Amino acid sequence: MIIIIDYHAGNLRSVQKALQSVGADARIASSPNELRPADKVVFPGVGAFGKAMEALEQLKYIDAIHEFIKSGRPFLGICLGLQLMFESSEENPGVKGLSLLPGHVKRFPDTLKVPHLGWNVLKQTRTSPLWKDIPSDSYFYFAHSYYIHPEEREIVVGETEYGENIEVAIRYENMYGLQFHPEKSQHMGLQVLKNFVEL
Repeated sequence: MIIIIDYHAGNLRSVQKALQSVGADARIASSPNELRPADKVVFPGVGAFGKAMEALEQLKYIDAIHEFIKSGRPFLGICLGLQLMFESSEENPGVKGLSLLPGHVKRFPDTLKVPHLGWNVLKQTRTSPLWKDIPSDSYFYFAHSYYIHPEEREIVVGETEYGENIEVAIRYENMYGLQFHPEKSQHMGLQVLKNFVEL
């Protein structure tokens, strides 16, 4: 059973439908208690870093997320869900993230078109179970104005080029994160989700 965290932001149904299409029993959580029996958790997100952290706190998800990750079960952050795994973001200075991983979130410079929107090539920089049956330099769909800057390069498993090489996929122990939207990335995105389901 895969639980999708609902903090009242974003189209969770598209993530749920994509997971179901690759064989998962995927359910949307209505409370943090539903994370306890989950085999895996997916943490999708859209919107602003600060508003999302405020919602997670009000809905009492923060401790539940930390407890789930300590259990060693697989956890996947998507888009803003990935960014919230880090300590802070230039989007809302002074707001503390989940601090699951050391690092920060930066805004693209004004010299680039923001948001970074559309299809882009994913460069696999390290092995990951999520890359099974995914050819290197496959295309995935992105929609973001901010990007992660992890302190530890060893956790980065994927990059894309937008002005410069930016980190867009991580893996550390039982934690996985993707800046792109697998649920909007057609066949390759579904393969990534299938790989997560089969972990």
